[in-house]
Amino acid sequence: MERADVATRSHVSIGDVLTQLRDEFPDVTISKIRFLESQGLVDPERTPSGYRKFYPSDVERLRWILRQQREHFLPLKVIKDRLDEIDREGGFPIAGGDAAAAVASEVASESPTELAATTTSSTSTGTKR
Repeated sequence: MERADVATRSHVSIGDVLTQLRDEFPDVTISKIRFLESQGLVDPERTPSGYRKFYPSDVERLRWILRQQREHFLPLKVIKDRLDEIDREGGFPIAGGDAAAAVASEVASESPTELAATTTSSTSTGTKR
């Protein structure tokens, strides 16, 4: 595929996603992106041959997930609950539009006590091992 084709298509490969995220998240790997997918946090389309197709909204979703982990130390269960809330509001528009920004702002403004309560309430139904 020629460079011009890559620049004009609306989706990118997992390697291209990695390149886009690397400046802000130097430790991110393809394995990490695949893991987040396996946990149901991101769900890229697939080509008929099985390759992942990431759209700009998928990249924004990944960027948001990685920020929540880095800046708020949130467990994946809490992040998934927040993503479900964002999805109910219309999902992740390109470049973190209104719905994503509103929920992201809400999460960022919560006190550590509120976050702990959310984490406790979302994990209190499970059994400890």
